[in-house]
Amino acid sequence: MTTTKDQMRVTLVKSPIGCNPKQRECVVALGLRKLQSSRVIEKTPATIGMVRKVHFLVKVEEV
Repeated sequence: MTTTKDQMRVTLVKSPIGCNPKQRECVVALGLRKLQSSRVIEKTPATIGMVRKVHFLVKVEEV
């Protein structure tokens, strides 16, 4: 029996320059480096919290 984990695609659409250091750290922890870079990550409480912290910098899509 296979289990599917909830995943989401996070894309960096705005630069973190000018944001506070904790928000920049969240962007790096999500694995986003350059503008328009995207990652598919699992939905966990930790990653959801990081996305909420930088919601104005990223675009989130369900996968």
